[in-house]
Amino acid sequence: MAQMSIEMTRLSKKTHRYFGTDGIRGHVGVWPITPEFVLKLGWAVGKVLALQGNGKVLIGKDTRISGYMFESVLESGLSAAGIDTHLLGPMPTPAIAYLTRTLRAQAGIVISASHNPYYDNGIKFFSAQGTKLPDSIEFAIEEQLEQPMTMVDSAELGKAIRVVDAPGRYIEFCKSTVASDITLNGLKIVVDCAHGAAYHIAPNVFRELGAEVIETGVEPNGLNINLNCGATRPEVIQQKVLEMKADLGIALDGDGDRVVMVDHQGYILDGDDLLYIIVKDKLQRESLKGGIVGTTMTNLGLEQSFKNMGLEFVRAAIGDRYIMSELIQRHWYFGGEPSGHILCMEMTTTGDGIITALQVLAAMRHQAQTLADIRVGLVKYPQVLLNVKITKQDVSLTTQRIQQAIKEAENELGDKGRILLRCSGTEPLVRIMVEGEDEQNVRRLAEQLAEVVKQELGEE
Repeated sequence: MAQMSIEMTRLSKKTHRYFGTDGIRGHVGVWPITPEFVLKLGWAVGKVLALQGNGKVLIGKDTRISGYMFESVLESGLSAAGIDTHLLGPMPTPAIAYLTRTLRAQAGIVISASHNPYYDNGIKFFSAQGTKLPDSIEFAIEEQLEQPMTMVDSAELGKAIRVVDAPGRYIEFCKSTVASDITLNGLKIVVDCAHGAAYHIAPNVFRELGAEVIETGVEPNGLNINLNCGATRPEVIQQKVLEMKADLGIALDGDGDRVVMVDHQGYILDGDDLLYIIVKDKLQRESLKGGIVGTTMTNLGLEQSFKNMGLEFVRAAIGDRYIMSELIQRHWYFGGEPSGHILCMEMTTTGDGIITALQVLAAMRHQAQTLADIRVGLVKYPQVLLNVKITKQDVSLTTQRIQQAIKEAENELGDKGRILLRCSGTEPLVRIMVEGEDEQNVRRLAEQLAEVVKQELGEE
């Protein structure tokens, strides 16, 4: 019987009112992504943090135009609660996690909607340790949001300063995650920054390590973030690599926490491929502590490859915070998901597209192989992913008709396939994944399931 999963977006028994799987995200101008709400959110965060001390808070953002507005109101809300802010400007999400730790801040705040278009935005948070906030703090912030907004005495208002050397600090940190004898001399690399937060960071990292860098997606105008470029449109960099006869391509998303790569033949490597390369190299060169964490979306072929290496493999819910939770609980170091969120806990505390790409490039140098050669050995099952836009509120994937459609698809796949249906934690979508040995059959089953979901949960 095929493996089937209906994944719930929120795993806690207590339900969040505002926070999703990765902070608070939505359409700009539509509650809660409004200046009024974000002002009070800054104040609520400040009130909660003030109970734990009086340290500074970092604020960084990606390049979407609404970031200017939300940066200002967050700063105002925090100031009203008596909290100082250090403004980083446009910086990748993982850079803010790193700087929160090294600058000894109480928390880091990221204004970003990651891979979403410019007209969306969101607010997410890092703890003083550079990890996602625990549920307990998120619930405390939500409780504070229900209280009337007040202001500390004028003499106690928070101050704001701009951190001018943030890019340089982070560039040096990225380079430090590979051995000092690793250079990229002789490599021609196309780097696509998705007109996002890494536009002034990523090309410099790879260039300073010796690569010839062809940069694209480095002209943000506030409206073009993720637009026909970056990790969500890898076919663009695929074409550029072939056109420029480059050795490989690196495509980041708008906030720089996920990455996909392209080899010189135009093959697109997703997060499963990259995690395989990093782990295999680590295992060949030295002992690897513990096992690997994937998600319910991780390809069955990758799971089998790790088991063949003698490594334990477990699946977490989708979202890097759940991968992180499993890694911390098990004292393991490596995990990731096909979208390109890879966690290398030996180097950093969150998914980082630049650092992931560097680990892959280091593996190529260690093994003296091309990107095309080093991924040999991983045989992935055909996997079809479809998104169905939904309009109904409080949707359930356990309706009789959806369950019947899943059961019929399971029977066709037998014991060599998987089916996953889940509600997106960031968009009004139901995501459908079908995996099996025969791609044509897998696609047909995925389309059948999508049609049933559309009829059941789509627009009335």
